[in-house]
Amino acid sequence: MPHHYQKYKICVSGAAETDFCTPEAIALAKEIGREIVRQGAVLVTGATNGMPYWAAIGAKEEGGLSIGLSPAASEEAHVKSYHLPIDYFDIIIYTGFDYSGRNLLLTRAADAVIIICGRMGTLNEFTIAFEDKKAIGVMVGSGGLTEIIKDLVAKTHRGSGDIIYDSNPKRLIEKVIKKVEEQKKELNKRTQKHKKKITKEES
Repeated sequence: MPHHYQKYKICVSGAAETDFCTPEAIALAKEIGREIVRQGAVLVTGATNGMPYWAAIGAKEEGGLSIGLSPAASEEAHVKSYHLPIDYFDIIIYTGFDYSGRNLLLTRAADAVIIICGRMGTLNEFTIAFEDKKAIGVMVGSGGLTEIIKDLVAKTHRGSGDIIYDSNPKRLIEKVIKKVEEQKKELNKRTQKHKKKITKEES
């Protein structure tokens, strides 16, 4: 299916425990969820509490699609063992791979990742996205991991990556989607070039 028929999948990654996030973080997460929908994309999260959950609430309040990837193997385990929510998700995929496996699948399934606040699990998802050269949006002003990402990236000496920093949810999503579109266009150019090469070799 051509890319212009597909909706971009934007992952929201963030702290499940929000006590150490800024007072504005929850409102920012909800607005991020709303903006993802307003700008024609689909929300993908880890089907968890905290920032991803508030983003899911925002997405559903805006009438959008919310998809969750659970670390659990079943709905029963999701609720009883992991103590995670099932509301505000249109679809929950039960991976059965615990948190580390879920994080990999979640990040790989998305076209871009938005970081809101965040702790160690969010850092795991961030590094996967960085290594995969995904577009990454950092919600400035949400606290936690977002306060150290720029310095962390600079000290690892791996380049700046496709990371966008902004304190405004609308602008952040706009910039991230623009970056995704640029990446898709570049991929399409490489694909077409490869097809032409194969056609030429076959002829």
